[in-house]
Amino acid sequence: MHWLYLGIAIVFEVAFIFGARAAKGFTKLWPSVFSIACSAIVIYLLSLVMLDIDVAVAYTILIGGGTIGAIVFGRIFLRERVTPVRMTCFVFIVLGIAGLHATVGA
Repeated sequence: MHWLYLGIAIVFEVAFIFGARAAKGFTKLWPSVFSIACSAIVIYLLSLVMLDIDVAVAYTILIGGGTIGAIVFGRIFLRERVTPVRMTCFVFIVLGIAGLHATVGA
């Protein structure tokens, strides 16, 4: 169940990132409220995940997954550039997440 919670937390992490961007420095009310609510959900779900997974592993996977989500959605919806150097770094993030996932329970 903890992996499901972590996956949902990653989705809300990505929502938080784009909500914070839309909040324009938290000067826009509703995007700010949305972003803060998403952040609260992430914190709650992460607290549940850390009951079963080491803190460093859970947090790293959350942030790495959020980073990948931000990259994908930023590219699709905001037309952000993805250079070969950036793509190489993103691949290392994914490999790191996969490696951490493999060590859980070891």
